[in-house]
Amino acid sequence: MSDALQQIFATTRWTIILRAAHDASPEALTALTEVCRGYWYPLYAYVRRQGFDPHTAQDLTQDFFAKLIEKNYLAGADRQRGRFRWFLITAFKCFLANEFDRFRAQKRGGGEKPLSLDQMSAEERYAHEPADSMNADLIYDRRWALDLLARARTRLKEEYEQGDKGRRFELLSQFLPGEQPSASQAVLGEQLGLNENAVKQEVHRMRKRMAELIRSEVEQTVSHPDDLEDELRHLVDIACRR
Repeated sequence: MSDALQQIFATTRWTIILRAAHDASPEALTALTEVCRGYWYPLYAYVRRQGFDPHTAQDLTQDFFAKLIEKNYLAGADRQRGRFRWFLITAFKCFLANEFDRFRAQKRGGGEKPLSLDQMSAEERYAHEPADSMNADLIYDRRWALDLLARARTRLKEEYEQGDKGRRFELLSQFLPGEQPSASQAVLGEQLGLNENAVKQEVHRMRKRMAELIRSEVEQTVSHPDDLEDELRHLVDIACRR
């Protein structure tokens, strides 16, 4: 492994979080907060698909993240299975099995909530999930994948806007994977003052950069390069399922 690649996987958010089990540094806590904030909805969707009502699903998800820090669930993370996606759902299932009775005995909203979850937003998102074609585990993986892709797309949009190319992104992002173009590249080129060949080159660059950003997002959730390609393939596959 090259020195550059070793450095990448020494500083991913998940690697920092793994170290937090033994070193409660501000850096580790910040990384944990950022990752949890980005991945709470897949857990919410998981517990909703298990049959819990929206209020209970929200409270369980919030309470889980509180326990994640309070009880140091990270100490049980297996460094040989260094994918944050696996760890998070495994820890959540253990939480539901071991803590649910105690949770129900507590008054709703009685504890500190480390994340601010927008219940209405969560339910609006959940309403668009497949009605019955996926079990809770598949829903979790699919939402994990789609949220990761959405973050990569947001980063790409921000890059274009910072380069004063927001209009270009607005028109050409419909040619990114998973999108449905509503106009031809020639037509959009006319709106941008570009010839069709220039549009094709721009779309190629946009797709390439999107792939790099997706890879970067996945790198943040694995702790070893051997896991990266498998995780990429899995997430692309699950994101394409209906």
